[in-house]
Amino acid sequence: MSAIPTILSRNLLLLGILGVGLWGCGQTSTGGSTGGTTSHAGGSGGTAAGGTTSNGGTVSSGGTSSAGGSVGTGGATSSGGTQSTGGTKETGTGGKNSGGTAAGGTAAGGTQGPDAGAGGIQGTGGVTEKGGATGTGGAGTGGGMGSGGAIGHDGGPDGRTGTGGSTGTGTGGSTGAGTCPSGAKPADGTKSLTVGSLSRSYILHVPSAYTGTAPVPLVVDFHPIGGSASQWRSGSPYPAVIDKEGVISAFPDGKTGPMGQAWNVQGCCVSQVSGADVDDVAFAKAIVADIEKVACIDTKRIYAVGFSMGGGMSNWLACKAPDVFAAAGPASFDLTKQNVDDCKPSRPITVIEWRGKSDTVVAYDGGHSALVTGMALDFLGAVGTFQKWASLDGCTGSPSAADSNGCQTYSQCSASVQVTLCTDANGGHEAANAGIVWPILKKYTLP
Repeated sequence: MSAIPTILSRNLLLLGILGVGLWGCGQTSTGGSTGGTTSHAGGSGGTAAGGTTSNGGTVSSGGTSSAGGSVGTGGATSSGGTQSTGGTKETGTGGKNSGGTAAGGTAAGGTQGPDAGAGGIQGTGGVTEKGGATGTGGAGTGGGMGSGGAIGHDGGPDGRTGTGGSTGTGTGGSTGAGTCPSGAKPADGTKSLTVGSLSRSYILHVPSAYTGTAPVPLVVDFHPIGGSASQWRSGSPYPAVIDKEGVISAFPDGKTGPMGQAWNVQGCCVSQVSGADVDDVAFAKAIVADIEKVACIDTKRIYAVGFSMGGGMSNWLACKAPDVFAAAGPASFDLTKQNVDDCKPSRPITVIEWRGKSDTVVAYDGGHSALVTGMALDFLGAVGTFQKWASLDGCTGSPSAADSNGCQTYSQCSASVQVTLCTDANGGHEAANAGIVWPILKKYTLP
């Protein structure tokens, strides 16, 4: 077994060993878009079928709606009220909602910014009041909700509005032109959450290039087994690459299992703490929701990355949470026989896998591992995982030949995603080269 750098205590075994600061970060692409963000209002705002507006039935500002706002086709207005002709209705599922109307109804309020919050679904039957006039966000870009329109940041569990779900003006309310929450420049530091019955924590890292005035991507970066958020905050290759773009990152802490802090990826490597199930998928989603409350996050550009067991967690999130994460970048860990049958992503998702050809901890060719006491791991191998993701994503044809970075790609996949395996021919158990992986990941957004 080849030696690898260590930043952990003598009790940390092979699977989670990491090498702080030894990974080259390379050169990043500088063209990544930060557009396509959501108003954190999320909200229903639409009218019920057939609903008409009162007080003359006019919409504010000449009947125009905010960006993404809509006016229902054929909605009747009284007293000569006019119908805006500029609005369009977004109909994407689970991701967009422009405050549009049901058949025959009109709505000028209830609009939101360019994109909806994660899972932001329009409540059914929500009504606008006072002719759907817009609130303080008004008809400007990313316009605010009308009276009876705006909802709080999360809009209930998973960002959804309830049935009939209009709320009063200004409760947690809509955001203005920047679609950012007020005072959207939080400080670095450790944050605490409760997920189920368990207390959880993560480190929030806000780079100096982040201004809080425009939405940016979020990278959730998972430490190896036996590691910690603070150690991986120093050891991860990503901050050196993404900080200059103003990208916010989060470093979660795993719960303690047989080999120290780890992640539950079904079958390994921490399943219960004090009799309570460890739900790390729910934890990852809770981190995203928590950060969205205080920072200006592009909710269509949230990414999961990690090294070793942390790579296993990012793989697992691609399986179980593609409604939140746009793409994943696992390094030095595979899908396993223990979890592959339950890897059923709800949509095609881009996965960029990084592997060292000479990895002696998680063998490149896969196979059985008994390194974690009482928790067997049977790895599919680098190529096996690559091919499995290609199958899950509906890719056709053969992958490209490896390029100068050792990366080969299935590019003919459903929903225009891609599946890539980057092999470091001289590498071992190592973190990804973020300078190679990040430019690929950041091109992909939630649909």
